[in-house]
Order: sequence, then structure tokens, then C-alpha cells
Amino acid sequence: MTELKTLLLFLATAVAEIVGCYLPYRWLREDGSAWLLLPAAASLALFAWLLTLHPAASGRIYAAYGGVYVFVAVLWLWAVDGVRPTTWDIAGSLIALGGMAVIMFAPRNG
Repeated sequence: MTELKTLLLFLATAVAEIVGCYLPYRWLREDGSAWLLLPAAASLALFAWLLTLHPAASGRIYAAYGGVYVFVAVLWLWAVDGVRPTTWDIAGSLIALGGMAVIMFAPRNG
């Protein structure tokens, strides 16, 4: 159950970070409203807070989180940008998730 909780927390963290970066992108590149910066800032604050909820050492969390971020970014590519991921996109994101699993769930002494 701890593994599922960790994965769900990482997924929420990745969505918060991507939304926090996507909204300024919309403002700057797609002529969006400057009001997009307010929810972007809130989303990035949520992202930082979510990272603190993990019980492991921060360096391990940051390293493992990167794998989940890659996976969620590929899902975002498909769901939001409307670009179907290639086989290589999917393979790479699954490899990144595998790296996260090794970092987070490998047996440890002490």
C-alpha cells in the first residue's frame, strides 16, 4: 500500500508542476491572459508542498520524482497538446518509471 500511496503522491506532484509551468506558457506563447499566472503560482506552491510529504530523503525523492514527471509529461502531450505519443515516447516514459521504482522501492538496510 505504501508503494501505491507514493505513486499517487508523485502523480499529483507532477500534475501540479506541469500545470504551474503550462499556464505561464499559455500566457507567453499563446496570448493567454496574465491572470493565468495566479493559478500557476498556486500550482507551483502546491507542487513544492507535495514534495515535502514524502518520508524519504529529499535527494531520493527528487531523483525518483523525475521518472514520474517524464511519464506524466507524455500523458499531458497526448491529453492536452493532442499529440499522440510515439512508441519511443512510451518506451522512454516506462523506462523512467522503472527507474523511479528502483530508487523508491529497492530494499534498504537501515
